[in-house]
Amino acid sequence: MRIGLIGTGRIGTFHAGALSRHAEVGSLVVADADPGRAARVAELTGATAAPTVDDVFARGMDALVIASATSSHADLIARAARAGLPTFCEKPIALDLAGTLGALREVEAAGTRLQIGFMRRFDAGYRAAREAVREGRLGRLHTVRAITSDPAPPPAAYLPLSGGLYRDCLVHDFDILRWVTGREIVEVYATGSDAGPGMFRAAGDVDTAAALLTLDDGTLATATATRCNGAGYDVRMELAGERDQIGVGLDDRTPITSTEPLGPPAADKPWPGFLERFAPAYEAELDAFVHVASGALDNPCDGREALEALRVAEACELSRREHRPVRLAEIASAL
Repeated sequence: MRIGLIGTGRIGTFHAGALSRHAEVGSLVVADADPGRAARVAELTGATAAPTVDDVFARGMDALVIASATSSHADLIARAARAGLPTFCEKPIALDLAGTLGALREVEAAGTRLQIGFMRRFDAGYRAAREAVREGRLGRLHTVRAITSDPAPPPAAYLPLSGGLYRDCLVHDFDILRWVTGREIVEVYATGSDAGPGMFRAAGDVDTAAALLTLDDGTLATATATRCNGAGYDVRMELAGERDQIGVGLDDRTPITSTEPLGPPAADKPWPGFLERFAPAYEAELDAFVHVASGALDNPCDGREALEALRVAEACELSRREHRPVRLAEIASAL
């Protein structure tokens, strides 16, 4: 299979390595807005560097992987759809509903396949939690707690391009809440704090946020995120039911210290970032995409999943601004 990869930044470099090692990928062509960076990644992974994005499309690829800047995603998805290419795209499709809906309409009109990069769906811990919930081992689920904490803020220049903490970061929690529980989020009440570094205030963003989410069966969930967790990269989920309670993301690298005399010791090597924590999940989602592109596997995470997670993020941002609960029915969804 011939695969094109657009974007060779941090995640694009990881994807290039994973695809170049895949037994069913015969050739990999990479391109980037910075041709020199694409050339370096090509040399590192054994791929071929293309001088431009146009050149990738001109080479007759069988599938496309998009890991470029967020602002380019919707246009590249639409272009790939018109070219008939199965496409994998890192989240988000776009930073707004209009751009997301436009790209999805292109995919629908072309009848192509679009897989979105919500890698937590491929993490062993989240998959086990989903199985436990779906099989009823917890009994009636009543409470879910989702946590995402970055060890340090991103560069200041990134913030105005990110879409904000809800769309850029917590969107992963919104997606995995829906996927693990099998329920839809129907109402949110969200708030945020910009009391940390001044660059968040300058960008109109928050460095810490919390949301109370009501699911369609009455289950209550909380989702919290921060850019300023000096202990390390911390992504967890706790699910409590009438019979049992389970946790995702608790291991010897979880960056949390117990104050109990008999509690577990602090992690010797806490997770430093998302690539280290979710490396196997990233590999697994790309393996799935190769099989989706070949027609051997149904799409495990299509573009509508990205739309639904973005609708929750949009509702949270509206709730934060207007200091009120927001029903998801207020947020546009029709293609």
